[in-house]
Amino acid sequence: MNLSPAWLSPRRLLMASVLAAVITISLKTAAWWLTGSVGLLSDAMESLVNLASAVFGLMMVTIAARPADEEHPYGHHKAEYFSSGFEGVLIIVAGLAIIWAAAHRMFDPQPLEALGLGLALAIISSALNGLLAWVMFRSAKEHRSLALEADARHLVTDVWTSAGVVVGIALVATTGWLWLDALVAIAVALNILKEGVHLIWRSAQGLMDESLEPEVRETIAEVLEGFAYQRGEAVIIRFDHVTTRKAGQRRFVDMHMHMPAGWSLGRAAALRTSVEQALMSAVPGLRATIQLLPSDVEAHFDDPQDLK
Repeated sequence: MNLSPAWLSPRRLLMASVLAAVITISLKTAAWWLTGSVGLLSDAMESLVNLASAVFGLMMVTIAARPADEEHPYGHHKAEYFSSGFEGVLIIVAGLAIIWAAAHRMFDPQPLEALGLGLALAIISSALNGLLAWVMFRSAKEHRSLALEADARHLVTDVWTSAGVVVGIALVATTGWLWLDALVAIAVALNILKEGVHLIWRSAQGLMDESLEPEVRETIAEVLEGFAYQRGEAVIIRFDHVTTRKAGQRRFVDMHMHMPAGWSLGRAAALRTSVEQALMSAVPGLRATIQLLPSDVEAHFDDPQDLK
């Protein structure tokens, strides 16, 4: 399924997420007001976090799309990592707030009312978030957008939150054990905290120039192997010091390409262009930086003299 149309771009989907968050906040707040369930209250609180994170994610995606300028010659792609980290922090704050509210209700359980209508509203909002999250995950994979993936993950967390709350309220109605409502809310909060820590970790890894995925590195190696050439015991074309990193939607690879010292600059540059084009065709969004070196010259990194 191709998700390339403009209306499925990260920016458009985050705008849809903002609208969905407003709708679900209204539905879940109404459900809490009708039932008095602390579980539904925790669900509504998480939707408030959804709204804040979607707005911030939209801002960061807009910044990330800006072209390179004099002060940011490598572009603004890493802005998406700030969105993921910010969303992770908000999720953790929401989880702690839910635990605080539920702990009080655990020792002072309250009867629940209008359960049928309240659960119906919660299920409708959960279905809306689930559908939007599915579309966002597909688009995030195609556009390699961490901000979109983070928001989708948060929406999935919201769906599980709603599902847990619905099950908890159903158990309360069946057993009459009012404390189950608070217990479910705490269990949901612990799951939210786990997701928040995961998002912060992903953001930190991106800001520290994490290498590309293993399957992408393998593809790069296969492309380079297709250009490497050896005649007898003499190596004519070889590659070394291949390093990769990613920054938001962009992927980068740096390397040295060794070739015979007697080649003309034009011939060497033509081969480098062929390698770059092959790499970019094999890995969408890749930017390759290739340094040309004679076959008998070695580049040394981390030399003691360089570290002084």
